[in-house]
Amino acid sequence: MAIPVEALISALVFAAVLLLVQGVALLAFGRRLRLARRIDRRLDRLDRGEDRTRAIERLRKEVTEHLRAGPLPVRAALARRARRADLDLSPERLLLLMVAVAALVVALLTLGTAASVPVRAAAGLAGGVGGVLLWLDRRAARRLSLIEEQLPDAIELMVRSLRVGHPLAAALGLAAREVPAPLGTELAQIADEAAYGRDLGESLGALAERVDLSDLRFLAVAVSIQAQSGGNLAEILEGLAQVIRARFKLFRRVRAITAEATWSGRFLSAFPLAVLAAINLIDPHYYDDVRGSPYVLPAGLAVAGLLLANILVMRALVKIRI
Repeated sequence: MAIPVEALISALVFAAVLLLVQGVALLAFGRRLRLARRIDRRLDRLDRGEDRTRAIERLRKEVTEHLRAGPLPVRAALARRARRADLDLSPERLLLLMVAVAALVVALLTLGTAASVPVRAAAGLAGGVGGVLLWLDRRAARRLSLIEEQLPDAIELMVRSLRVGHPLAAALGLAAREVPAPLGTELAQIADEAAYGRDLGESLGALAERVDLSDLRFLAVAVSIQAQSGGNLAEILEGLAQVIRARFKLFRRVRAITAEATWSGRFLSAFPLAVLAAINLIDPHYYDDVRGSPYVLPAGLAVAGLLLANILVMRALVKIRI
């Protein structure tokens, strides 16, 4: 069975868009992406002979620049996503990347297919906005998952340090040296801030808000309560580490059990849209005979409503909070 020329062209267009997006990202943001991939930017700057005060100041500027989002909600949303993904990219650069990707998609569809203008515009919007947001969310999810996995080990290192008589700031510094990035880098910044007089509970609370992780909030609350009312911090943190480890183990079991339902929901949600896009790319005039029918719009709205209901129901079924 011969492969249709239109399908082959569509596959080549998809591959070309993917390669061009990677190329544009490397050309425009290569230096910043390499910087974000370093194991520990703080230690790298100190190893290059940069002054300790200047290094911590630059890292704190990177942390806080995404928080100054301004009045525009789009800019604020992009700033939060960039911060959670640990990318030193401003919202303006992310918007520029979206525009570049969308323009590439539209140009390739124009040159390689006979798709109509609305289809090309929709594909460009999906590729530019949706593709960049998906990339940011996937990167942030990987970073958050790694921090969750590293947190119990970091707390246990702090417990051992506290039991041999070290103060909390020194225990944090030890955990920052022993735990790799990304959590090690965040703890190192907290240790540096503590060395310059900032309250540890406040620093941990700010970290929990930046990362948006409930376990870090528990750690910040435990440190703040112990600083105000006293008590054996080592025992408190040891219990917290055990709870976090057990919760993480249970979460993995739940994720393994619901994996089939999760991927089924994704497939059922994406398949109708993929088929619609493929039909419009292969044969743009496929729906010309029924386009003027009065039943097209109600039928389209009904299908869109059912698809949205499917997405919401499947997401509610597999989203279990622990």
